[in-house]
Amino acid sequence: MLKSKKQTRLLQYGRVFCYNSDMDKKVLIFSTAYHPFIGGAEVAVKEITDRLSRKASDGEAEFQFDMITARMNRGLSKFEKVGNVNVFRVGWGLGFLDKFSLPFLGYFKAKKLHGRNNYDLTWSIMASQASIAASFFKKKFPAVKLVLTLQEGDEEEHFKRYVFGNDILYKILIRPWHLLIFKNADRTTAISEYLKKRAVKNGVKDAVEIVPNGADIGLFSREYPEDELTELKKELGKGPDDKFIITTSRLVKKNAVDDLIKSLIVLGGYFKILVVGDGPDMKKLRKLAKEIGAEKRVFFLGRVNYEDVPKYLKISDIFVRPSLSEGMGNSFIEAMAAGIPVIGTPVGGIVDFIKNGETGLFCDVKSPKSIADKVMILVQNKSLSDRMVVSAKKMVVEKYDWNLVAQKMKNALSTD
Repeated sequence: MLKSKKQTRLLQYGRVFCYNSDMDKKVLIFSTAYHPFIGGAEVAVKEITDRLSRKASDGEAEFQFDMITARMNRGLSKFEKVGNVNVFRVGWGLGFLDKFSLPFLGYFKAKKLHGRNNYDLTWSIMASQASIAASFFKKKFPAVKLVLTLQEGDEEEHFKRYVFGNDILYKILIRPWHLLIFKNADRTTAISEYLKKRAVKNGVKDAVEIVPNGADIGLFSREYPEDELTELKKELGKGPDDKFIITTSRLVKKNAVDDLIKSLIVLGGYFKILVVGDGPDMKKLRKLAKEIGAEKRVFFLGRVNYEDVPKYLKISDIFVRPSLSEGMGNSFIEAMAAGIPVIGTPVGGIVDFIKNGETGLFCDVKSPKSIADKVMILVQNKSLSDRMVVSAKKMVVEKYDWNLVAQKMKNALSTD
């Protein structure tokens, strides 16, 4: 069957996808993880692709997105449409093995898809396993532009854990692949000044554009009926004098939820913590809360539907994430959009949007006492708290609306 100029057919797992026009820009995304494994990078990709796949009213080209990612769970299908992205999962549903076979399985899958779709460009998310596959693809098809977006929150040193902290093995087995990612990119974007500097450090010679992550302003600033909020407070046992501190975080070492929990040793009994999120440290954090006698003051809510997160922010008094490292931190921006004061550490990309005393407060790294001190400042100085909330929300609306961010990424994904 001959392909017409106006239509490219992709047959995969018994499905036919039709790209509607020669004007469409066909983009193949490489991402090590994707929905339902959600972090800041995955949220960003979905928010941006949702907006860039909409029909253009000005006659500009519409984007069509495919993605290659690691399967990592046998319960996930090899193909799924998530929003406006056709997601192709490779691997056997075995987390660690799938991630480390992704550079090779992802490359072969990309090569096969390209033969059917003739992609205009590729877009790799974070300098991780998927981006190695993108680099292999770039070497095979040099005419197809490769855009690299840095989204990572961990320090580069965390790669050493794959070789048990051995410096020599790291330099031989991991570092060369990491540098390859930066070398093969035609264009690099970063979500913060911190990651921009990392790109330059890793050999990127061309200008690195900052395209930050953002917030869905409409979703996070929405007002809920008072009875709905009252019911949720009642469900969580919030008394009239209680103060809820919330953190929306993956439960991993870098987000330092343990330091936040330890701050309850200093804070009075009317302070309680809502932990929204899941991750490998869940069991350890539950144990910590019990050890310090705070198990009834820490509510582990697990993974909450993204659309419901604003409701939990609305019933909370303060947002805290005392990060050890951070590429940017979408959760801070979302909390600001929701209208609650934020506390964070002056690390990584956080310094781009928290101006101490203006849009939030800084606490010291790895210091539960400092967290407690900053919490008390906000509780005891309502006028300061209110001023920061107003300034932070204004900043988010002006700089971090996903609609604005999507337009910046649209420019970065230009094939010119």
